[in-house]
Amino acid sequence: MVDTLLAILVPPELAPWSAALLVALSFFTSALTGALGLGGGLLMLAVMAQLLAPAVLIPVHAVVQVGSNAGRATLMRKDVARHLLWPFIVGSAVGVALGAQVVVALPKPLLELVLGLFVLWSAWTPKLRPARLPPRWFAAVGAVSSFCTMFVGATGPLVAAFLVPDPLTRHQVVATHAAFMMAQHALKIGAFTALGFGFLPWLPLLLLMIALGFLGTMVGKRFLDRLPERSFAIAFKFTLSVLAIKLAADGAWAIAAG
Repeated sequence: MVDTLLAILVPPELAPWSAALLVALSFFTSALTGALGLGGGLLMLAVMAQLLAPAVLIPVHAVVQVGSNAGRATLMRKDVARHLLWPFIVGSAVGVALGAQVVVALPKPLLELVLGLFVLWSAWTPKLRPARLPPRWFAAVGAVSSFCTMFVGATGPLVAAFLVPDPLTRHQVVATHAAFMMAQHALKIGAFTALGFGFLPWLPLLLLMIALGFLGTMVGKRFLDRLPERSFAIAFKFTLSVLAIKLAADGAWAIAAG
Protein backbone atom coordinates (compact mmCIF):
# COMPACT_ATOMS: atom_id res chain seq x y z
CA MET A 1 0.00 0.00 0.00
CA VAL A 2 2.74 2.42 1.00
CA ASP A 3 4.84 1.46 -2.01
CA THR A 4 1.88 2.07 -4.33
CA LEU A 5 1.22 5.49 -2.79
CA LEU A 6 4.88 6.47 -3.11
CA ALA A 7 4.90 5.33 -6.72
CA ILE A 8 1.95 7.64 -7.43
CA LEU A 9 3.22 10.67 -5.49
CA VAL A 10 6.97 10.54 -6.10
CA PRO A 11 8.37 11.00 -9.63
CA PRO A 12 11.02 8.45 -10.71
CA GLU A 13 13.75 11.12 -10.58
CA LEU A 14 13.25 11.74 -6.84
CA ALA A 15 13.88 9.76 -3.67
CA PRO A 16 10.95 9.70 -1.20
CA TRP A 17 12.89 11.76 1.36
CA SER A 18 13.58 14.41 -1.30
CA ALA A 19 9.88 14.61 -2.15
CA ALA A 20 8.99 14.95 1.55
CA LEU A 21 11.55 17.75 1.90
CA LEU A 22 10.05 19.65 -1.02
CA VAL A 23 6.53 19.36 0.39
CA ALA A 24 7.65 20.69 3.79
CA LEU A 25 9.68 23.43 2.11
CA SER A 26 6.64 24.50 0.11
CA PHE A 27 4.84 25.33 3.35
CA PHE A 28 7.78 27.25 4.80
CA THR A 29 8.63 29.25 1.68
CA SER A 30 4.99 30.22 1.10
CA ALA A 31 4.74 31.41 4.70
CA LEU A 32 7.92 33.48 4.22
CA THR A 33 6.62 35.09 1.04
CA GLY A 34 3.18 35.62 2.57
CA ALA A 35 4.75 37.62 5.38
CA LEU A 36 7.37 39.62 3.45
CA GLY A 37 6.25 39.49 -0.19
CA LEU A 38 9.33 37.70 -1.51
CA GLY A 39 12.09 35.26 -0.67
CA GLY A 40 10.24 31.96 -0.87
CA GLY A 41 10.59 31.43 -4.61
CA LEU A 42 14.35 31.89 -4.64
CA LEU A 43 14.81 29.71 -1.55
CA MET A 44 12.68 26.99 -3.11
CA LEU A 45 14.69 27.20 -6.33
CA ALA A 46 18.00 26.94 -4.43
CA VAL A 47 16.92 23.72 -2.70
CA MET A 48 15.31 22.23 -5.80
CA ALA A 49 18.54 22.86 -7.71
CA GLN A 50 20.29 20.39 -5.37
CA LEU A 51 17.68 17.68 -6.03
CA LEU A 52 16.57 18.03 -9.65
CA ALA A 53 18.26 17.88 -13.03
CA PRO A 54 18.70 21.29 -14.73
CA ALA A 55 16.28 20.38 -17.54
CA VAL A 56 13.54 19.66 -14.97
CA LEU A 57 14.27 22.42 -12.46
CA ILE A 58 12.83 25.55 -14.10
CA PRO A 59 9.55 24.02 -15.43
CA VAL A 60 8.73 22.22 -12.15
CA HIS A 61 9.61 25.28 -10.08
CA ALA A 62 7.25 27.33 -12.25
CA VAL A 63 4.27 25.10 -11.40
CA VAL A 64 4.98 25.32 -7.65
CA GLN A 65 5.24 29.10 -7.89
CA VAL A 66 1.97 29.42 -9.80
CA GLY A 67 0.20 27.55 -7.02
CA SER A 68 1.88 29.46 -4.21
CA ASN A 69 1.30 32.87 -5.74
CA ALA A 70 -2.25 32.05 -6.86
CA GLY A 71 -3.21 31.31 -3.26
CA ARG A 72 -1.67 34.55 -2.04
CA ALA A 73 -3.19 36.63 -4.84
CA THR A 74 -6.62 35.11 -4.18
CA LEU A 75 -6.51 35.73 -0.44
CA MET A 76 -5.39 39.33 -1.00
CA ARG A 77 -7.19 40.07 -4.29
CA LYS A 78 -8.64 43.35 -2.98
CA ASP A 79 -5.11 44.71 -2.53
CA VAL A 80 -3.80 43.91 -6.03
CA ALA A 81 -2.81 47.07 -7.92
CA ARG A 82 -4.64 46.17 -11.12
CA HIS A 83 -3.50 49.29 -12.95
CA LEU A 84 0.03 47.81 -12.77
CA LEU A 85 -0.99 44.18 -13.36
CA TRP A 86 -2.32 44.37 -16.90
CA PRO A 87 0.68 46.15 -18.46
CA PHE A 88 2.91 43.65 -16.64
CA ILE A 89 1.02 40.66 -18.09
CA VAL A 90 1.23 42.01 -21.64
CA GLY A 91 4.97 42.60 -21.30
CA SER A 92 5.45 39.19 -19.69
CA ALA A 93 3.84 37.43 -22.64
CA VAL A 94 6.34 39.10 -24.96
CA GLY A 95 9.29 38.32 -22.68
CA VAL A 96 8.40 34.63 -22.29
CA ALA A 97 7.89 34.24 -26.04
CA LEU A 98 11.31 35.74 -26.75
CA GLY A 99 12.99 33.77 -23.97
CA ALA A 100 11.57 30.49 -25.28
CA GLN A 101 13.36 31.10 -28.57
CA VAL A 102 16.82 31.34 -26.97
CA VAL A 103 16.37 29.40 -23.72
CA VAL A 104 19.62 27.48 -24.16
CA ALA A 105 21.70 30.25 -25.70
CA LEU A 106 22.44 32.68 -22.85
CA PRO A 107 24.79 32.13 -19.88
CA LYS A 108 22.79 31.85 -16.65
CA PRO A 109 25.69 33.03 -14.39
CA LEU A 110 25.97 36.36 -16.23
CA LEU A 111 22.22 36.95 -15.91
CA GLU A 112 22.35 36.15 -12.19
CA LEU A 113 25.20 38.60 -11.64
CA VAL A 114 23.48 41.41 -13.57
CA LEU A 115 20.11 40.81 -11.87
CA GLY A 116 21.66 40.73 -8.40
CA LEU A 117 23.56 43.98 -8.93
CA PHE A 118 20.49 45.68 -10.38
CA VAL A 119 18.31 44.70 -7.43
CA LEU A 120 20.93 46.02 -4.99
CA TRP A 121 21.05 49.29 -6.91
CA SER A 122 17.27 49.51 -6.83
CA ALA A 123 17.08 48.88 -3.09
CA TRP A 124 19.73 51.37 -2.02
CA THR A 125 19.35 54.34 -4.39
CA PRO A 126 16.03 55.93 -3.31
CA LYS A 127 16.43 59.01 -5.50
CA LEU A 128 16.53 56.75 -8.56
CA ARG A 129 14.00 54.24 -7.26
CA PRO A 130 12.35 52.43 -10.21
CA ALA A 131 9.10 52.02 -8.24
CA ARG A 132 8.21 55.55 -9.37
CA LEU A 133 7.74 54.38 -12.95
CA PRO A 134 4.38 55.21 -14.59
CA PRO A 135 2.05 52.17 -14.83
CA ARG A 136 2.59 51.70 -18.58
CA TRP A 137 6.29 51.08 -17.96
CA PHE A 138 5.41 47.91 -16.09
CA ALA A 139 5.02 46.33 -19.52
CA ALA A 140 8.79 46.71 -19.86
CA VAL A 141 9.30 45.32 -16.34
CA GLY A 142 7.21 42.29 -17.33
CA ALA A 143 9.05 41.78 -20.61
CA VAL A 144 12.56 41.96 -19.15
CA SER A 145 11.86 39.91 -16.02
CA SER A 146 9.92 37.25 -17.95
CA PHE A 147 12.69 36.92 -20.50
CA CYS A 148 15.19 36.42 -17.66
CA THR A 149 13.00 33.97 -15.74
CA MET A 150 13.24 31.47 -18.59
CA PHE A 151 16.91 31.06 -17.63
CA VAL A 152 17.24 32.07 -13.98
CA GLY A 153 13.91 30.69 -12.73
CA ALA A 154 13.25 33.05 -9.81
CA THR A 155 13.17 36.72 -10.79
CA GLY A 156 10.94 37.72 -7.89
CA PRO A 157 13.60 40.01 -6.39
CA LEU A 158 13.94 41.84 -9.71
CA VAL A 159 10.20 42.45 -9.95
CA ALA A 160 10.01 43.33 -6.25
CA ALA A 161 12.52 46.13 -6.82
CA PHE A 162 9.75 47.96 -8.68
CA LEU A 163 7.19 47.37 -5.92
CA VAL A 164 8.98 48.70 -2.86
CA PRO A 165 6.51 50.06 -0.27
CA ASP A 166 6.50 53.64 -1.57
CA PRO A 167 3.81 54.61 -2.42
CA LEU A 168 2.21 51.13 -2.15
CA THR A 169 1.10 49.76 1.22
CA ARG A 170 2.58 46.52 2.56
CA HIS A 171 -0.58 44.61 1.59
CA GLN A 172 -0.49 46.04 -1.93
CA VAL A 173 3.18 45.10 -2.31
CA VAL A 174 2.59 41.47 -1.31
CA ALA A 175 -0.69 41.08 -3.25
CA THR A 176 0.53 42.74 -6.45
CA HIS A 177 3.84 40.86 -6.41
CA ALA A 178 1.90 37.59 -6.02
CA ALA A 179 -0.34 38.44 -8.99
CA PHE A 180 2.70 39.39 -11.07
CA MET A 181 4.50 36.13 -10.27
CA MET A 182 1.40 34.00 -10.80
CA ALA A 183 0.92 35.43 -14.29
CA GLN A 184 4.60 35.22 -15.18
CA HIS A 185 5.04 31.60 -14.10
CA ALA A 186 1.77 30.57 -15.77
CA LEU A 187 3.02 31.98 -19.05
CA LYS A 188 6.31 30.16 -18.51
CA ILE A 189 4.50 26.85 -18.00
CA GLY A 190 2.77 27.39 -21.34
CA ALA A 191 6.13 28.02 -23.01
CA PHE A 192 7.75 24.89 -21.58
CA THR A 193 4.69 22.82 -22.52
CA ALA A 194 5.07 24.08 -26.09
CA LEU A 195 8.76 23.14 -25.94
CA GLY A 196 7.76 19.56 -25.07
CA PHE A 197 8.28 19.28 -21.31
CA GLY A 198 6.16 16.51 -19.73
CA PHE A 199 4.53 17.76 -16.52
CA LEU A 200 2.23 14.74 -15.96
CA PRO A 201 4.61 12.51 -13.89
CA TRP A 202 5.18 15.44 -11.53
CA LEU A 203 1.53 16.41 -11.12
CA PRO A 204 0.62 14.46 -7.91
CA LEU A 205 3.67 15.78 -6.02
CA LEU A 206 3.13 19.30 -7.34
CA LEU A 207 -0.52 19.33 -6.23
CA LEU A 208 0.56 18.26 -2.74
CA MET A 209 3.20 21.00 -2.65
CA ILE A 210 0.66 23.59 -3.79
CA ALA A 211 -1.82 22.53 -1.09
CA LEU A 212 0.83 22.84 1.65
CA GLY A 213 1.94 26.12 0.10
CA PHE A 214 -1.57 27.52 0.45
CA LEU A 215 -1.55 26.68 4.16
CA GLY A 216 1.81 28.41 4.46
CA THR A 217 0.40 31.47 2.70
CA MET A 218 -2.40 31.74 5.26
CA VAL A 219 0.12 31.56 8.10
CA GLY A 220 2.34 34.19 6.47
CA LYS A 221 -0.61 36.54 5.91
CA ARG A 222 -1.33 36.49 9.65
CA PHE A 223 2.18 37.82 10.28
CA LEU A 224 1.75 40.43 7.55
CA ASP A 225 -1.49 41.70 9.09
CA ARG A 226 0.27 42.31 12.42
CA LEU A 227 3.40 43.93 10.96
CA PRO A 228 3.59 47.78 11.04
CA GLU A 229 4.25 49.52 7.71
CA ARG A 230 7.70 50.79 8.75
CA SER A 231 8.80 47.40 10.07
CA PHE A 232 7.60 45.79 6.85
CA ALA A 233 9.55 48.30 4.74
CA ILE A 234 12.76 47.59 6.68
CA ALA A 235 12.30 43.80 6.55
CA PHE A 236 11.39 43.96 2.86
CA LYS A 237 14.50 45.96 1.98
CA PHE A 238 16.76 43.70 4.05
CA THR A 239 15.34 40.52 2.48
CA LEU A 240 15.58 42.02 -0.99
CA SER A 241 19.25 42.86 -0.40
CA VAL A 242 20.12 39.39 0.91
CA LEU A 243 18.50 37.73 -2.10
CA ALA A 244 20.23 40.13 -4.48
CA ILE A 245 23.62 39.42 -2.93
CA LYS A 246 23.00 35.68 -3.28
CA LEU A 247 22.06 36.05 -6.95
CA ALA A 248 25.11 38.17 -7.72
CA ALA A 249 27.46 35.94 -5.72
CA ASP A 250 26.19 32.75 -7.40
CA GLY A 251 26.68 34.33 -10.81
CA ALA A 252 30.14 35.70 -10.02
CA TRP A 253 31.26 32.38 -8.53
CA ALA A 254 30.09 30.43 -11.56
CA ILE A 255 31.79 32.87 -13.95
CA ALA A 256 35.06 32.66 -11.99
CA ALA A 257 34.90 28.86 -11.83
CA GLY A 258 34.03 28.44 -15.49
